[in-house]
Amino acid sequence: METKNTWETYDEKQLKEVDAFAEEYMDFLNNGKTERECIDTIVNRIEKEGYQELESLIKAQKKLQCGDKVYSVWMNKSIVMFQIGKKPMAEGMNILGAHIDSPRLDVKQNPLYEDGGFAYLDTHYYGGVKKYQWVTIPLAIHGVIVKKDGTTVEVNVGENEDDPVFFVSDLLIHLAQEQLEKKAAKVIEGEALDIIIGNKPLVIRKETDEEKKDDEKQEAKPEKEAVKKNMLAILKEAYDVEEEDFLSAELEVVPAGKAREAGFDRSMILAYGQDDRVCAFSSLKAMLEVDTTERTACCILVDKEEIGSVGATGMQSRFFENAVAEVLNLTGEYSELNVRRCLASSCMLSSDVSSAFDPSYAASFDKKNVAYLGGGMVFNKFTGARGKSGSNDANAEYLAHIRAIFEKEKVNFQTAELGRVDLGGGGTIAYILALYGMNVIDSGVAVLNMHAPWEATSKADVYETKRGYVAFLENADL
Repeated sequence: METKNTWETYDEKQLKEVDAFAEEYMDFLNNGKTERECIDTIVNRIEKEGYQELESLIKAQKKLQCGDKVYSVWMNKSIVMFQIGKKPMAEGMNILGAHIDSPRLDVKQNPLYEDGGFAYLDTHYYGGVKKYQWVTIPLAIHGVIVKKDGTTVEVNVGENEDDPVFFVSDLLIHLAQEQLEKKAAKVIEGEALDIIIGNKPLVIRKETDEEKKDDEKQEAKPEKEAVKKNMLAILKEAYDVEEEDFLSAELEVVPAGKAREAGFDRSMILAYGQDDRVCAFSSLKAMLEVDTTERTACCILVDKEEIGSVGATGMQSRFFENAVAEVLNLTGEYSELNVRRCLASSCMLSSDVSSAFDPSYAASFDKKNVAYLGGGMVFNKFTGARGKSGSNDANAEYLAHIRAIFEKEKVNFQTAELGRVDLGGGGTIAYILALYGMNVIDSGVAVLNMHAPWEATSKADVYETKRGYVAFLENADL
């Protein structure tokens, strides 16, 4: 079967819609380079669209009915949204689920040190990265520092044109003969990914002429760790924090710079964090676009997928199940049995990215079963590694149901695997939701340079994926 080029199917009106959607998406990427920033951006948007906070409704004991919109945020890093449908929730929901965390460098809890006249922040990389890709590029620091009194200080340095940026150094080519003989995984070690944040020593004050005369009679005594002390002085002045406040900080180091259009034809988007914020944004927009649906529409945007969906804000947490129980209670349907029935009867698109075919590395792909940039929304019947290990493998009946919906709504889609058999694979949140017995399939956008500091997508694929998510929310019922 031949993959259809989605661009060829658009008329002038749709081409304008694609560009407008891409512009809005790039703005989302620029404003949400961390999970917390994504959540803030999303909450500000959905509250304007009539979504109400679940916890407030619980306190007010307000009943929910068809058409009501509700959301719940968990630890400022994950969110779930519901739009109540016409049918009882016990008959199942239509769920979109994506993740909003991305590979990056995390600042350690005792990070600040000085060496060789430089001040550094010690880091630990997060998620699957090629470590050598993170050296010598401009980096920004995003996150929060929470002081002992509970005050939260927000940090965002490196994105504005007049901001300083940070970087990880690399060995000059003239001295790199031994380095270049190492395997790629060892060219840059994890402990070498410490970012340089300064080089200027602390200057306390200018000496008087009399003091200078006295100093001439004595040996010069340089200030110990003067560069580090200067960094602490700057942090104190800018954020009113002490060195020990790093103990309760969450600082993420990400590529500095805005999302950009790519190619002379401006057909692509080059940006950090498109895995998986491209599916998160498309899912969010689909939720805001649909009118009242037959089945309750639901969108889950979670943290920690890149490290196994663990922790209180990952998909393996009970926060989603708890939110479903609370919503059922407010609709007057709650029982433990109805929670189980609701989850088991739901349909889900695990909205995550897939690998795009790269002609430069063609041997890594099966050309017949790979996603192509511009080929439309992607479905992965299974992911996993080698013998489908760790994979959700969607039922044929469910895939046929989705095919019928997309053909009816004229959504361009393609099917793919994540690389050649035995070469590798990937994981998503699909298998976790499938534990409830619901129908789940992986679906999303093809990405070139996946997990690199700068990833590439097709504008057409992003737009088509949003269209596919709308079609799913409005029509799925298996």
